[in-house]
Amino acid sequence: MRPSVLLTLVSLALAGCYSGENVVHELGVRIVRFPNGQKVTAEVMQTPEDLGRGMMFRKSLPEGRGMLFLHAQPGPYTYWMYNVEIPLDIIFMDQNQRIVHVERNAQPCRKPARECPSYGPDPPRLVQYILELGGGQAERYALKPGDTLRF
Repeated sequence: MRPSVLLTLVSLALAGCYSGENVVHELGVRIVRFPNGQKVTAEVMQTPEDLGRGMMFRKSLPEGRGMLFLHAQPGPYTYWMYNVEIPLDIIFMDQNQRIVHVERNAQPCRKPARECPSYGPDPPRLVQYILELGGGQAERYALKPGDTLRF
């Protein structure tokens, strides 16, 4: 069998396996599903460099998109808005992907780093996952503490 015919057959077979539900077309992203059935596509931040940089210096976060931070272990993590250009909703989740805190419409901090506030559950709680959405999106998706997200 010629290589071009074999390649065509393999492509057709793989296309027939597509269900549309769990396929991700980009590397480094996950689909995050909300309790109301809606979902967003989130960039995954997992390396120390990614976790530290996050949304810094980005000019936008389109609707239907987010950034998902995956910490290796639960901890009392807080996030800040230093060098972030747009308002964000910051959703803090425990190791079971249950929301423990929603910081709504956190504003960019244009002050020196030492003057920028940190955001997180108060009193501090162990969290493992953080989802950042554009400011106002948590309300749009009706996200609240106690909800469980799936990703």
